[in-house]
Amino acid sequence: MNKWVLTTLLASSLALAGCQSAYYGAMEKVGYHKRDIMVDRVQDAKESQEEAQQQFSSALEEMQALLAFDGGDLEKAYNKATDEYESAQSAADEVSNRIDKVEDVAQALFEEWQSEIDEISKASLRRNSAAKLKETQRSYQSLVKSMRRAEAKMPPILTAMKDNMLYLKHNLNAQAIGAIKGEFTSLQSDISSLINEMNKSIAESNKFIESMEQGS
Repeated sequence: MNKWVLTTLLASSLALAGCQSAYYGAMEKVGYHKRDIMVDRVQDAKESQEEAQQQFSSALEEMQALLAFDGGDLEKAYNKATDEYESAQSAADEVSNRIDKVEDVAQALFEEWQSEIDEISKASLRRNSAAKLKETQRSYQSLVKSMRRAEAKMPPILTAMKDNMLYLKHNLNAQAIGAIKGEFTSLQSDISSLINEMNKSIAESNKFIESMEQGS
């Protein structure tokens, strides 16, 4: 069994058990340290934000198509818009899940790092390691703040989308579509702001990953 297969099996079994400390310990035994896990999880969080950007844009496009409806199958257009809204909701949930996982491994990594610093007997080495820890923590805090800012913009957009979709579900006609057109401009602006905030977070993620890889 190769290292990748073993790593995957360990990750699956221990993650299901919900025991993070045992998970990190088992992964370390196969040469996969907390630092490596953190880099991978930041990468995963970044990719989930990229996916969310696409999903929110697609949802906006389908709502735009629905609001511009002019003959044809209105229910089909509504169903497509609903599907995209639900996909955006799932993408948002995944973003939050991935950020939570980044925070979990970061806490474990920094606690281990500080504990190991305390074991270094030579003062100069201890100071250098402590300085590197603080630098990494500062970079990490900037990253997480950026991720959480982008994350916080998603629920209000999803709420507005849900309100519109439920309203249309109960009143699926041209008059109902006209009634929500006024909210569309605001929704466009909010999604544009979300995408911009996510781009900042993605850039922070790339910078953080690069700094971690250079320091490895």
